[in-house]
Amino acid sequence: MNPMDELRAARPAHLGDVPVDEGTRAKELTYAMSRPRPARRRARKLVRPVWGISLAGAAAAVAAATVVVTGTGGTTPRAPDPVAQPGQTATATPTAAKVRLSAREVLLAAAEKAGSQPDEMGAWWHTTSVHRTLFEAAKGGYLVLDQQRSETWTPSATGGDQWGRTRSLGARPATAADEAAWQRAGSPTEIDVKVWRKLGGMRLSTSPGKPSEGHTPLVDGDKVFWLGRNVTMKELRALPSDPGELKAWLLRSYKGHDTETSSIPMGSDAWLFRVSTGLITDMPVTPEVRAAAFRMLADLDSVEVIENVTDAEGRQGTAVAVEEKLKDGVLENRLIFDQETGRTRATESVVVEPGGAQAAFEPGTVWNSVAVLEAGWTDSRS
Repeated sequence: MNPMDELRAARPAHLGDVPVDEGTRAKELTYAMSRPRPARRRARKLVRPVWGISLAGAAAAVAAATVVVTGTGGTTPRAPDPVAQPGQTATATPTAAKVRLSAREVLLAAAEKAGSQPDEMGAWWHTTSVHRTLFEAAKGGYLVLDQQRSETWTPSATGGDQWGRTRSLGARPATAADEAAWQRAGSPTEIDVKVWRKLGGMRLSTSPGKPSEGHTPLVDGDKVFWLGRNVTMKELRALPSDPGELKAWLLRSYKGHDTETSSIPMGSDAWLFRVSTGLITDMPVTPEVRAAAFRMLADLDSVEVIENVTDAEGRQGTAVAVEEKLKDGVLENRLIFDQETGRTRATESVVVEPGGAQAAFEPGTVWNSVAVLEAGWTDSRS
């Protein structure tokens, strides 16, 4: 069950099927954005298979520009502590000195690395990721970090099903200060949290859940991902490896608005980098196309590079980031990658100006993140 389904299942019945705030839907659950979508009826709505994954985060650069970057991306003391995995101990993220990097140079270097990665198709495109979302406790004045692990197997052949497995890793207080507040509240093992004022709340367990597995047919029998429109595996594998041609191919699906709703305007650069970072992160494109996507981002008029970023798994990387203005508040969307290999580490949404669903979080708080643990071809669905 993905985060949105978890949210729906936990929502009190008396609230009914209340529409989700567009800002919340577009950011908290964009990690399922890239899955193919059935045809619309009335309003444009995010539709995805139960175990669909995509990207929460974005990437961009300033062509030939030099930008100031910070070691930790400006994370404040309220940001979640790194999550301890089994057998590990969570530690604070170190602060590094400010450095200067050329956004264009960083992305072009990443393109070279990404283009040299091996590529041999298998029976399944397999991805493994950990989703983390921050919530405000309904009582007690503390923040709670919810964690979900998910895997997907997308068939390379048409006519099959997409399979998935998901497991709750349990919720926990986000920081040491939050843990102290949680203890003062009686250390509850079931924590009621606020989702959004129009939706009410949901309940999170501090205990890990049991894995669940299932499958769903491919949309139209052959559509495997959403990339501005529903696309087949054949179309993904045939995408142009020239940055200009790739940009033109993607922009044929651009209609001047947000990827999730026609009621929110969005510029072409912002739309491009939201869509193309999904392509970079977890789609089975060729290495040459992934490199072209990095080169395309290098030519967009966008924000900054952030060096020495530590993701929620404790891995060091470099981030390219852009700010997104929501109806209430501002978020910074990040794509974190390894400069040595060009492989994606994670995506993050960081609060810049609190508001709406992020009103309770201080600037610099990592509100939502997706750590990519594995993305590649396999012949085994296990």
